[in-house]
Amino acid sequence: MRSLKKLSVDESIFIASALKWTFLSILIGLLVGSFTTVFIKIIVIGVDFTSKFKFYYLFLPIALFLSSFIIHKFAPDAKGHGTEKAIESVNKNNGNMKIAVVPVKLLTTFITIIFGGSVGLEGPATQIGGAISSFIGSITKMNAMDKRRLVVCGISAGFVSVFNAPVGAAIFACEVLYIGKLSYIALLPSLISSFVSYYIGLYMGNKPLIFNIKYIPNNNITAFLEVFVFGIAIGFLAIIFIKLVKYAEKGFKKIKIYTPLRGIIGGILIIIIIHIFNSFEALGIGDKTINEIVSGGNFSNFLFVNKSLATALTLGSGGSGGILTPMLFIGASFGNAWAQITDSNIAFYSAIGMVTFLASCSNVPISSIIIAMELFGNQVGIYAAIAIGISYIIVGHESIYPTQIVVYSKTPSLSIDENVEVNDIKEQKISQKEHVIKRFFLRK
Repeated sequence: MRSLKKLSVDESIFIASALKWTFLSILIGLLVGSFTTVFIKIIVIGVDFTSKFKFYYLFLPIALFLSSFIIHKFAPDAKGHGTEKAIESVNKNNGNMKIAVVPVKLLTTFITIIFGGSVGLEGPATQIGGAISSFIGSITKMNAMDKRRLVVCGISAGFVSVFNAPVGAAIFACEVLYIGKLSYIALLPSLISSFVSYYIGLYMGNKPLIFNIKYIPNNNITAFLEVFVFGIAIGFLAIIFIKLVKYAEKGFKKIKIYTPLRGIIGGILIIIIIHIFNSFEALGIGDKTINEIVSGGNFSNFLFVNKSLATALTLGSGGSGGILTPMLFIGASFGNAWAQITDSNIAFYSAIGMVTFLASCSNVPISSIIIAMELFGNQVGIYAAIAIGISYIIVGHESIYPTQIVVYSKTPSLSIDENVEVNDIKEQKISQKEHVIKRFFLRK
């Protein structure tokens, strides 16, 4: 009898919790979805206007100066690519984010993008979603655990507004916080917020991203091996890109001048690069180019290099915006080049490259596999999962998001500090444990 009574008490608590978080998640989805959709529409209007002028990008040095100046003067927390700040909020600051970041992030991202800065919209969208959620958590006097969970809802609601993959967005928000762990406690609220934000976006005119890739490999075994090798290449490319972004930021910090003036230097360098390599596709968000790449169009084999440089310089010199969309661009254009060189199907490898590069740079294999299936269908998603799995291992404990917490090492053969941020890993040692393979070869 007592056990039945205890069961009913437990179940009532679970039901009450589910109802509470369903209400809160719907509220976050409505607010963040509406806000970020309007933000995206404003950016699109701005880009359409400036792109009518042939040499609009020549104003990029001034734009990066202004972006850096506004952030430096009014809201230093708005610096960088957005998603990182939301992760930092959950992992370090008990879900606390300054609502003052929102208008500054909106303005500086707008200035950066309309004049050709190589950034995306998802970073500001997730940071805005996180800040709105944190604000609601503060005014309702939530405890730290609940506020962190609410910020995760804001991340998923902001992410899906840009990317239109609701399940993948929800899993991404729960997975991007850690390496080796997924925040299951935030899963249901994140899913609800993501779907509400997604449908709000559709209602307000967002168009879902769905790519119709009909290619099916003739030989599954050969395709498996080829995609496996491609995943290894993506993993190494991710390491190079992560280090490039870090070195660019450190390099600009070493230039001892007034901080916003670094934006002028960065803008000039970007203009020089795109002119030398005739790579104007590397400017701006690049969403239209991504669509053309994944649709099977032929592009320069060095486009991924130029986009990487433009992104690192934009963010390192003070530009504001997301880094995830550039990563999709780089992964897709690398897959495009790979397919041209190996005489493979361009659309197939561009699609796999897009999600695999996202997975390896961000350490989010599960959400990337789901995103691949949502955007490209199961047939491509199955092969993408192979490349994602190997690239996730190859990239090791590097991350584009340095405040991700490493919960477990990716391999028992490597001993590292655990439950620390990526930036705080002091050293990685070869494990002294005797493994099965070693015992097998040394057995007499």
